[in-house]
Amino acid sequence: MVTLGDGQYKYEVAEGWGKLPDGWSFKECAAVGCDANDRAHSFLAEGDLHQASEKGWGAAAWMAKAVSTAQGWEYRKHGQFSGVLDNARRMTGNNRLRDLRSVANELHGNYYVRELLLSADSIDLDLEAMAELLDILEPLTEPAGQP
Repeated sequence: MVTLGDGQYKYEVAEGWGKLPDGWSFKECAAVGCDANDRAHSFLAEGDLHQASEKGWGAAAWMAKAVSTAQGWEYRKHGQFSGVLDNARRMTGNNRLRDLRSVANELHGNYYVRELLLSADSIDLDLEAMAELLDILEPLTEPAGQP
C-alpha cells in the first residue's frame, strides 16, 4: 500500500476505494469549486472583497474535497487542506501547488482583515491563482486506478 505525507498528515492510499457505478463521478465537488471561483469574481466586481476572498478560498476547499474523496484521503476540516494539497503535489510532482496553497490560505485569512486594508487588485490576482489551482487539481478528481 502506498503512503503519502508525513507526521500529522500521513495517509495510506486505498486502491480501488470509491469505485462508483458506471456513469457516476466525483466531479460534482470540483464543479462546485469552479462555480465558487466564478462567483468570487462577481463579488469582486461589486466591491465585496470579503465575499470575493471567501468564495476564492471556497473554490480551493471544494476542489481539495473532490480530490481527497476521489483519492481516498481524509479531508474533514480546514486544517487538513494543506495536507491534501501536499499529497497532490507529491502525486503530480507539481511544486507550484505549494505556492497556490499559500494563496488559498491567504484568501481565507482575508475574512479576518478590515476591508479597508484589503486590495481588490491583489484579490483579483489571487482569484486567478485559484483558477490555476483548480486546473491543476481537476484531473485528480478521478478515483485512483480509474481512467
